[in-house]
Amino acid sequence: MHDIRAIRENPDALDAALARRGDAPEASALLSLDEARRSKILAAETAQAEQNKASKLVGAAKAKGDEAEFERLRALVSEKKAEVAAMQAEAKELDAQLTDKLARIANSPADDVPDGADEDDNVEISRWGEPRALDFAPKEHFELAGVAASMDFELAAKISGSRFVVLKGAVARIHRALAQFMIDTHVDENGLTEMNSPVLVRDEAMYGTDKLPKFGVDSYQTTNGWWLVPTSEVPLTYSVAGDIVEATALPIRMTAHTLCFRSEAGSAGKDTAGMLRQHQFEKVEMVSVTHPDDSDAEQKRMLRCAEGLLEELGVPYRTIILCTGDMGFGARRTFDIEAWMPGQNAYREISSVSTTGDFQARRMNARFRPEGGGKPEFVHTLNGSGLAVGRCLIAVLENGQQADGSVVLPDVLAPYLGGRKMLTAEGVLA
Repeated sequence: MHDIRAIRENPDALDAALARRGDAPEASALLSLDEARRSKILAAETAQAEQNKASKLVGAAKAKGDEAEFERLRALVSEKKAEVAAMQAEAKELDAQLTDKLARIANSPADDVPDGADEDDNVEISRWGEPRALDFAPKEHFELAGVAASMDFELAAKISGSRFVVLKGAVARIHRALAQFMIDTHVDENGLTEMNSPVLVRDEAMYGTDKLPKFGVDSYQTTNGWWLVPTSEVPLTYSVAGDIVEATALPIRMTAHTLCFRSEAGSAGKDTAGMLRQHQFEKVEMVSVTHPDDSDAEQKRMLRCAEGLLEELGVPYRTIILCTGDMGFGARRTFDIEAWMPGQNAYREISSVSTTGDFQARRMNARFRPEGGGKPEFVHTLNGSGLAVGRCLIAVLENGQQADGSVVLPDVLAPYLGGRKMLTAEGVLA
């Protein structure tokens, strides 16, 4: 959420930032609402002072026996009391309108984010690994002989409908092994604290992490008001809501492996085959809460944590920085990691690592106390996929595929698979 005080001081800066995203200017409308709200507050305070002054004179008039003055003052007190209540209610309504409008305005891009309209304007910054040269036509993950019987979309449709999958046997175990490998690496090598967080959260948690009010359609809400998390970014980040942490306690680095749920609103017809785009999926998430001076370095650190996982799995990837027009609502800067998918002959997103600056912290009032004292300041929050487990499964299966439909698995998964390193064409670990 933007700071209305900063907008008062430099309204052009907000409109310039929104223009970079391709959004319409908002400063003028915001300042008009703000001015109306402040005027009502001032008028209410003035009327309150007049009410207080008249209240003090009521007793004096009564003591003097001046009934006419007593009645006049008592009527004035009643009148001012009603005025104060009405103006306070109007000020409260205007404040709610201003807060709601601020909550629907996207974060300002960092200065180094490239300008652009959509994904075609994203900028590649690095690549790792070379796609394997194959002497056969590569297949997509769900077409592989060793996978097809264990990746059941028909059964999932029978149970739940489209965009779900039931994993069975060896493929289910590989999927689980990937998640365990990711969590273990983040905890043992990357210094993150493992969390086991709820996947049902309150409105406040979704609002605080910028998923509400604008993007409720992208998530699922239960009949009693809970939301199914689109990612564990929501509970992990919101864990510091309302807190004032000591500067010496920063950074706070967390990771969690959870189910995630997304409605995929607006994705009709996209990636309908296979398990690339699902309503329910699993992800290992990374969240950092940092001092503002450290957040840019922390984003690069988180990016390396995610890239390192793919390198250990032997999956070629490229890293891009998203342009202003393709960046998420709450992000100041986002790096995407795209894994090579031989079956699609394309790089596909497997991780996004974003810094939001103090955008989320303002919404949930998360602050830190500077060393040496001083007024509490807003923390910075960052989040990143480390990694999307299902998409990582796709990448591992497609990059390890053999001509006969079997799959050679990464060595780092062997400890989680009882030492086995291959998925046979019959769908058995060997």
